[in-house]
Amino acid sequence: MTFAEFLEQVGGMGRFQYIQTILLTIPILLMASHNLLQNFTAAIPGHHCRLAPNATAAYPNATSLLGADDLLRVAIPTNSRQQPEKCQRFVHAQWHLLNHTELARANETTMDTEPCADGWEYDRSMYSSTIITEWDLVCDLRKLREMAQSIYMLGVLLGALVLGGLADRYGRKAIIMWSFLQMSVTGTCAAFSPNYVSFCVFRFLSGMALSGFGLSIACLIVEWIPTEWRTITIAFTGFAYTAGQILLAGVSYSIRDWRWLQLAVSAPFFLFLFYSWWFAESARWLLLSKKTDRAVVVLQRVSRINGKEEAGARITAETLLSNMEGELAGVKASYTISDLVRTPAIRHIFCCLSVVWFSTSFAYYGLAMDLQNFGVSIFLVQLIFGAVDIPAKVIGTITMSYIGRKVSLVSFLFVAGLVIIVNIFVSTELQGVRTALAVIGKGCLSAAFNCVFLYTTELYPTPIRQTGLGFGSTMARVGGIISPLAKMMEDYYAFLPPAVYGVVPILSGIAACFLPETLNVPLPDTIEEVEIRSRKKKGETLSEAQEKVLLQEKAFFKEAC
Repeated sequence: MTFAEFLEQVGGMGRFQYIQTILLTIPILLMASHNLLQNFTAAIPGHHCRLAPNATAAYPNATSLLGADDLLRVAIPTNSRQQPEKCQRFVHAQWHLLNHTELARANETTMDTEPCADGWEYDRSMYSSTIITEWDLVCDLRKLREMAQSIYMLGVLLGALVLGGLADRYGRKAIIMWSFLQMSVTGTCAAFSPNYVSFCVFRFLSGMALSGFGLSIACLIVEWIPTEWRTITIAFTGFAYTAGQILLAGVSYSIRDWRWLQLAVSAPFFLFLFYSWWFAESARWLLLSKKTDRAVVVLQRVSRINGKEEAGARITAETLLSNMEGELAGVKASYTISDLVRTPAIRHIFCCLSVVWFSTSFAYYGLAMDLQNFGVSIFLVQLIFGAVDIPAKVIGTITMSYIGRKVSLVSFLFVAGLVIIVNIFVSTELQGVRTALAVIGKGCLSAAFNCVFLYTTELYPTPIRQTGLGFGSTMARVGGIISPLAKMMEDYYAFLPPAVYGVVPILSGIAACFLPETLNVPLPDTIEEVEIRSRKKKGETLSEAQEKVLLQEKAFFKEAC
C-alpha cells in the first residue's frame, strides 16, 4: 500500500481535511495584507516645507490678512505644474509675488531658496498618519521608503531559506506555530516602533515569519489531501490570497492611521496561534522522519474525526512500515542544487526558469507597490488590482489547458511588458487609461505566476522537482527585493522605472520561448528521461541520447571525486 491508499483508508477527503484546510487557509488572507501593506502604511501624502519662523516677521499682520494659499505663494516656490515645491522654500518671503499693491512694494529681494530646515507640512485629508509623516521620509530621505520594502522582502527570502529547511527537520506544525507567534509579536511591535530602524527590524522579522508559515501551510495542506483533490484545493488557497488583496483595500480604507492598520493585520495571528494546536502534523513527514509511532497516532486521530475509527484502529507501526517499504526506500537518494546544472537539458531549463521567476516577481511588485502613481484613489486601485486576479487565473488555466504552457506564459509576459511600456507614453491626465493598462499588466503577471508555477513542476523530473521549485521561488523573492530599489531610478529620469519594469518581462518571455512544451506530456521521473527527450528533439536516436547522458554522468562523478 502507498501512503495515498492509507489516506483513503482513514477517510480520504473527509471532515478533517475540510476543517484543517479552511483553518490553514484563513491566515493566507492576511499574507497579501503584509506583502502589500506598505502601499498604505508608507503612503506619501501631499507635503511642502513648513514656513520659516521669520517668514512674515517684517509684516506680522500678514498672516491674519492673507489666506493660506497666498502665504504659500510668498513662502514656497512652485514647480512647472504651479504646485508648491516639496523640498524647497524661499529664504525670505516673496511679497512681490502677490497682486496686493500695498505688499507689492514691500520686498524686492532675490528669490533665494533653501531646504526644508524646519520640517514639512502634510496633507492629512486622506491619511491621519503614515511612516512618511511620522519620520519625515521625504526629499533626501525618500529612498528609505523603498528600502523598507526591500528589507521586508529580504526577510521573506531568508525565512524561506531558514524556516523552510527547519520545517523539513522539525515538522510542518511546529514551524507554523512558531511563525504565527513570530508574526503576531513582531507585527505588533512594528505598530509601536519608536523609530525607522526598529520598524525595519520588526518588518524584516515579520517577512521571515510570513515565509515560514506560507511554505509550511502549503506543504501541510498538500500532504493531507488526496491526489484527485489537490488541484481544487490549491486553486482554493490561491483565491484566498486574491481575496486577501481585496480585503486589504477595505481594511486600509477604514483605518487611515498606519499604526492601527499595522496592528489590525498582525493581531489576528494571536488567534491563529491559539487554534493551531488542533492541526495534525503531516503523517507523511512523520514516516519519512522515522517517527512511525507518532504517524500511527495522527492517522488514528484523523480516522476518528472522519468517522472511520475502525479502519484507523487497524493501522499499526508494523503495517505502515511493511506496506510502505518501497516508498520509503525511494526517498533515501539525496539530490542537491548541483543536480540542476549537472546535465545540459536540465541546466537549460534551470537558466530559463530562473529568469522567468525573477522577472515576473520583479515586474509584479513594481506595479503592485506603486499604486499612488495612477492618480486614482489608492483604495479603488487596490480593490481592482485584487479583483483582476480572479479572471486572470481563470483565463490562465483555460489557455494552459487548451493552448499550452509555453504559449500561455510567453503571451502573458509579452503583453504585461508591452502595456507597462505603453503606459509611459500615456498622459498623466488620462488617469482612467493609465489605470486600465496597469490592471491589464498586473492581471497578466498574476496569470504568468500561475503558469510558471505549474510549468516548473512539469519540466523538472521527480527527484529534483521540489529543489527546482524552491530555487524558482527564491529567484522570485530576489526579484521582489530588487523591485522597490529600481523605483529609485526615477530620481534621474522619471521614465526609467516603468521602462525597466516593462523590458524585463519581455526579455524573460524571449527566454521562455526556449523551454519545451509540457501540455499532455507525462511527468518525467528521472533526470535521464529529461535529457533523452531533449536529445530526441534534436534528432538524435534513443541509443545515442542514452549514451551521451551516461558519459556526462560519469564525467560529473569523476569531477566530484
